[in-house]
Amino acid sequence: MRIRTLAAVIAAFVLLSSATLLAAGREAVIFQDFNSLEGWEPLDFPKIEKHTRYSAETSSGVSQLVAISNSSASGLVYKEEFDVYEYPKVRWRWKVENVYEKGDATRRDGDDYPIRVYVMFTYNPDDASFGQRLKYGAAKAIYGEYPPDSGLNYIWANRPHELDILTSTYTDRAKLVVLEAGTQRVGEWVEEQRDILSDYRRAFGSDPPRKARLAVMNDSDNTGERSVSYLDYIEVYREQ
Repeated sequence: MRIRTLAAVIAAFVLLSSATLLAAGREAVIFQDFNSLEGWEPLDFPKIEKHTRYSAETSSGVSQLVAISNSSASGLVYKEEFDVYEYPKVRWRWKVENVYEKGDATRRDGDDYPIRVYVMFTYNPDDASFGQRLKYGAAKAIYGEYPPDSGLNYIWANRPHELDILTSTYTDRAKLVVLEAGTQRVGEWVEEQRDILSDYRRAFGSDPPRKARLAVMNDSDNTGERSVSYLDYIEVYREQ
């Protein structure tokens, strides 16, 4: 019994030491493991009445975000901003039960994804041109706040595409970064890790605004289909 106890203590110490070393290599400004949705707020869209259902659930002792979409669209936005120059890295683990048969990132009627992670860059009127200030001012008058300056959409695409960065069919201020595509890894947990600054510069050919927020979404309003997806955690950090 003592040998077993000692072995358990040693094993726990090794695991703890490994975790400490891993944590020592990163400094996180955001870490969400979805024990609850307290830090998040709904992201709804005008003219879309049916919303995706999001819940924080526990399965086999692991907390996770569960997103269920059925001819619907809405998202979740993390309430706090972060500085992308101070904390330029993001990583997460996600899983989908299915992709959309009619999904196609190059068409508006196929612009649905079972899961996507947004980095939404904050509009700053002090850095904007006169034309941009007029445009964004009008949007604020309608919606009560400025829309994002620009955004990176990290997507689980429904099918492979020739390019790994696509322009949204709705606006050239949103770029789609294809990380996973098709059914090959459906049903598997997949870990992703991205450099926000590098991705933005590749996508837009310029440096991003300093401030940004995270968002997640599962949408199916264009395809009229249904999907279930999961996020285990999401973290914004810098390497030490």
